[in-house]
Amino acid sequence: DRKKLHTAPVGQVFRLRPFHVLVATGGGYAGYRKYEDYKLEQLEKRGIEVPVKLASEWEVALYKSVPTRLLSRAWGRLNQVELPTWLRKPVYSLYIWTFGVNMKEAAVEDLHHYRNLSEFFRRKLKPQARPVCCLHSVISPSDGKILNFGQVKNCEVEQVKGVTYSLESFLGPRISTEELHFSQAPPGNSFQQQLVTKEGNELYHCVIYLAPGDYHCFHSPTDWRVSHRRHFPGSLMSVNPGVARWIKELFCHNERVVLTGDWKHGFFSLTAVGATNVGSIRIYFDQDLHTNSPRYSKGSYNDFSFISNNNKEGIPMRKGEHLGEFNLGSTIVLIFEAPKDFKFHLKAGQKIRFGEALGSL
Repeated sequence: DRKKLHTAPVGQVFRLRPFHVLVATGGGYAGYRKYEDYKLEQLEKRGIEVPVKLASEWEVALYKSVPTRLLSRAWGRLNQVELPTWLRKPVYSLYIWTFGVNMKEAAVEDLHHYRNLSEFFRRKLKPQARPVCCLHSVISPSDGKILNFGQVKNCEVEQVKGVTYSLESFLGPRISTEELHFSQAPPGNSFQQQLVTKEGNELYHCVIYLAPGDYHCFHSPTDWRVSHRRHFPGSLMSVNPGVARWIKELFCHNERVVLTGDWKHGFFSLTAVGATNVGSIRIYFDQDLHTNSPRYSKGSYNDFSFISNNNKEGIPMRKGEHLGEFNLGSTIVLIFEAPKDFKFHLKAGQKIRFGEALGSL
């Protein structure tokens, strides 16, 4: 009465493919990095200065081998799944508890109102929750944490203290002067000098990190005109302060949308940087923008001009006006021209909310 058991060769049962090896190895290393970031955050909270230790080329390559773009698209689809009414409060309550979300500021506090995670992430605030500062010329475009700010020097911008990235790599080749209403700079000037249009002005930058629990929409930081959009398809690595301290030119590796234009003092730009699970970057007035799309390859960029025969001024934006949104959280980078007496009203590491002052003349 014994039954014969048929067994397949071990090689057929455990058939490892290169993709599986990359996912397992890269995912394990990403988890290790998360643990290292957590330890660094604990040291910072205790006031202990952490020395800068940059990732090597093989570490960056290993991290980039993780299919974060594919995972982010899968996460985006999951966010669109409508939750049963009875499940919404437990799921959202767990998220609120984990990331410290303040639902009292939400326009709709009832958790049953949000049909899926995507709607919950993109929740609107009560009008009085974020008053826009009228006394200062530049306000924070979003909630978040100030990672760095100051003058741009030697065509290098600090993403966090001691870790820089190339201004030209981040923004890409300079856009035509006719399109941005800029005066023609001498050809021998550096990329940074070509962006400064008025004598006596300097180039400034500010980096704001949006955590998962922050308000996910971003707004216009000043009165300006948006003339051009440049979309860089790229990786979707984490942009939390620990990783930003570890990977040089992190923002140049990641997918990002650069909005370029001018304000009363000259050049002005706002860049929305994507991150893990934040492949979706939406600009409200730009219906042609599609981020984290498989049709776009890394290492390229796509330009779109808002200047046309029918529209010579581009897209006018008022300070505090709705500009766009992320799905989950990410980073906003401001790079702009201003007179030398421009002063930031900030401290590195401070929490800031949309509408609060960044700086003024």
